[in-house]
Amino acid sequence: MKHLHQRIRDDIESRIMSGQWPPGHRVPFEHQLMAEYGCSRMTVNKVLSTLATNGLITRRRRAGSVVAEPSTQRAVLEIQDFALEAARAGTVYRFQILHRTIEPIDAAAAQRTGLPAGTRMLSVTTLHLMDGVPGAYEQRLINLDTVPEAATEHFANDPPGTWLLRRVPWTDAEHVLRAVNADAELARRLQMKTGAACLVLERRTWQAGAFVTEARITYPGDRHHLIGRFSPAAQGPAGGSAAVSP
Repeated sequence: MKHLHQRIRDDIESRIMSGQWPPGHRVPFEHQLMAEYGCSRMTVNKVLSTLATNGLITRRRRAGSVVAEPSTQRAVLEIQDFALEAARAGTVYRFQILHRTIEPIDAAAAQRTGLPAGTRMLSVTTLHLMDGVPGAYEQRLINLDTVPEAATEHFANDPPGTWLLRRVPWTDAEHVLRAVNADAELARRLQMKTGAACLVLERRTWQAGAFVTEARITYPGDRHHLIGRFSPAAQGPAGGSAAVSP
């Protein structure tokens, strides 16, 4: 059975994705949602905050929330939901679980995650397809100490990243962006030439200091590009933004 906040979120997402609520449509005020679902303000606020973080709505202080304009660009430092992005872009999304096993991590993974070598994690490999074309190849580790329910999850309905986003709040994230050349196996999976350039995004997230997941997502280089916007007067991370777009 779904938690109430998940049901409210699914209902609102469905109205937006179906076009019932187009861009600019005013989302019911918090007190209206509280009355409709018979829930607390905290529950409604949690739902709206999540929708805003995922780019579906724009929250305006004292003016309520409206459905956001769709965008095909994705901020590099955002936590990605492939299904949501595909819906925004108007493409048909599906995924394939290529590999799923529970196994101990090696020394290299232990160093990256800060966990002892031998810690048992769920390892999942997923292929993401947009309009039938491979768009990303994802290799993910999920810490079963932090997310024990993942041990019995087979991701029949949602890909691992989406499943985690909907169930486990994260407080810290680390990202590494790099370029690689596709080996024969990766080229076969992504339907590209061996040696072709790929963009790799490595992401690790924590919840209040507890490691949650590590994802290594590889994109075909000729199907994605980076966009950056910077201000010469600004300094530090707040001085610019970057996005990756299909």
